[in-house]
Amino acid sequence: MHFNIVKKEIALPDGRTITIETGKLARQADGAVVVRMGDTMLLATVVANKEAREGVDFLPLSVDYQEKFAAAGRIPGGFIKREGRLSEREILVSRLVDRALRPIFPEDYHAEVQVNINLISADKEVMPDALAALAASAAIAVSDIPFGTPISEVRVVKSNGEYIINPNAQQTDEAELDLIVAGSSKNIIMVEGEMSEVSEAEMLEAIKAAHEAIQIQCKAQEELSNQLNPNKREYQHETSDEDLRKELFDKFYDQVYSIYSKGLDNKSDRKEQFKEIKDSYVEGLPEDHEIDLGLVSRYFGEIQKKAARNLVLDEKKRLDGRQLDEVRPIASEINYLPTAHGSAIFTRGETQSLTTVTLGTKLDEQMIDSAMVTGSSKFILHYNFPAFSTGEVRPNRGPGRREIGHGNLAFRALKRVLPKDENNPYTIRVVSDILESNGSSSMATVCAGSLALMDAGIPVSAAVSGIAMGLISDSDTGKYAVLSDILGDEDHLGDMDFKVTGTSKGITACQMDIKVDGLSFEVLQEALEQANRGRMHILEEMNKTISSPNESLKPNAPRSVSIKIERDMIGALIGPGGKVVQEIQKETNTTIIIEEVANKGHVNIFASDEDDMNRALSRVKAIVAVPSVGETYDGIVKSIMPFGAFVEFMPGKDGLLHISEIKWERVESMDGVMEVGEEVRVQLVDVDKKTGKYRLSRKVLLPKPEKKQ
Repeated sequence: MHFNIVKKEIALPDGRTITIETGKLARQADGAVVVRMGDTMLLATVVANKEAREGVDFLPLSVDYQEKFAAAGRIPGGFIKREGRLSEREILVSRLVDRALRPIFPEDYHAEVQVNINLISADKEVMPDALAALAASAAIAVSDIPFGTPISEVRVVKSNGEYIINPNAQQTDEAELDLIVAGSSKNIIMVEGEMSEVSEAEMLEAIKAAHEAIQIQCKAQEELSNQLNPNKREYQHETSDEDLRKELFDKFYDQVYSIYSKGLDNKSDRKEQFKEIKDSYVEGLPEDHEIDLGLVSRYFGEIQKKAARNLVLDEKKRLDGRQLDEVRPIASEINYLPTAHGSAIFTRGETQSLTTVTLGTKLDEQMIDSAMVTGSSKFILHYNFPAFSTGEVRPNRGPGRREIGHGNLAFRALKRVLPKDENNPYTIRVVSDILESNGSSSMATVCAGSLALMDAGIPVSAAVSGIAMGLISDSDTGKYAVLSDILGDEDHLGDMDFKVTGTSKGITACQMDIKVDGLSFEVLQEALEQANRGRMHILEEMNKTISSPNESLKPNAPRSVSIKIERDMIGALIGPGGKVVQEIQKETNTTIIIEEVANKGHVNIFASDEDDMNRALSRVKAIVAVPSVGETYDGIVKSIMPFGAFVEFMPGKDGLLHISEIKWERVESMDGVMEVGEEVRVQLVDVDKKTGKYRLSRKVLLPKPEKKQ
């Protein structure tokens, strides 16, 4: 059988190569490629319907990234031994690809498009998520689906002062900066990542380094597409009525502009006034009119967008009356919930988050089991966005991709300031419930999460705040305006959504989506500098509520104490079948976690009551204590032999109290001298170096009788 295979190779500066192959797999898809780097292989396919569904005026694009367990030589865990719904990791990668692809499709293209990216071979030295967008874009490039220009995505990290493109997992774990950057050969489209309090200048340098690699990958796709020369399909997914558009603009633009000019700080008021204008127009139409009401809705949307953008560009005024760099009023409160281990309310304008912190033990850690990543996580953050937060009615079907993405951004923003695992015995769960939303709810989650962690007494290294930046630009006039703390409407109408989080020292996380071509690094730098000023203002407001972590935990939070023990004492503490440690836990109402780390035993004791914790600690210390010659102990007689008694002088440790060591006077027989269970005070006088057996004495603790004259 003959395959029409076409390959393109991309040489990376460090000598590694990426290969794009098409024509062998999935030939019935509109486009399909296999991207390979090392032994990592991704199969990306794309299929688009020929026509758009009736009434659809947007791009119904779906992107699914899935890591096949077989690719890593593994079988899925759980009862159902097959891949099921996408994991959070896979959803997050899918979102990265979606956000990179979506701006490149023509604005008037509304046919349903489905992109599937499967990891079919895994190489531990090559992280597949950095190749997913390249594979998806290449699949579209070789298809007949209309597409503006190829794009690609790369990971860039900074380690030891050096920027590394598409690093391995170890280099990523050790990096102080970790970004995924997407772009075309000319522009940056999307940025997302986390950092250890780096400067704005360092972040810009990383993006520039990433763009150089992206340009090489985009050029390779263009050459591959030119080689295949697919005939891009023709389409007509929108109808238009230019006379109606002009009529509506002429009639209502000034009214809409006037409403925006009022600077109403309540989005419901603006929405209601716009609705009245549109409803009045529709109600005034004759019953036999032939005007397409769908077009009326579309053109009213265009009028609102044009008026809002012109207000910002021409008058430097915002929809709610703020200055371009002005942050909405802020209110914050901690310890709002009396039974939570930590809680905070953060309100900024019409956006509000109620966030809780719950402390658990190692038993509460989140297990991670995917094709590429296994292990556990001691830090969990969940973001919930109920319908009532925007005054809507919508069934609660659990978190969607947006909620998972927003939660992950807040997770990355806060995790860099948490204490290291060795200094933190707790599993920490942060939950943000958005109670009101009008823009920047993920950033409200960051601020509320930071406050709640400090309220809980977690020793974070610094407070973290976040801000969402926007951009309104006009390529014809060259005018632009950078907006701080954007509203939901400004996000929808604007050209950029740039979220930045950080401490007073530097940036900890970011997420940027750019909706226009030609955003310069100068404008990006201006946005970062303006974001810095906004973040510092928000931090100042947060510090008025709490500026450092509480010194003590809440009364109902679990207390914890950690000790290290010798490795060979782990078995004694656990006991046969776990008997010893289970008995301690039961009698002291505690949870005890025992781990072996670096040839040492690490023991963590958790209890809601401090007295219980101290009792358990005393029991543990007694078991793991090393007997010391010369020390005195209160023991219990375990058995009696003709030559003496065996006494348990420490938990699990018996020693011989020889008949000659019971008292100074000579003891002829053990009969009647001692009883099993009797308490006796003894001193450890010797440890046999060969056998490790203990020799005890009672008489050395008794007064020595005087010699008879």
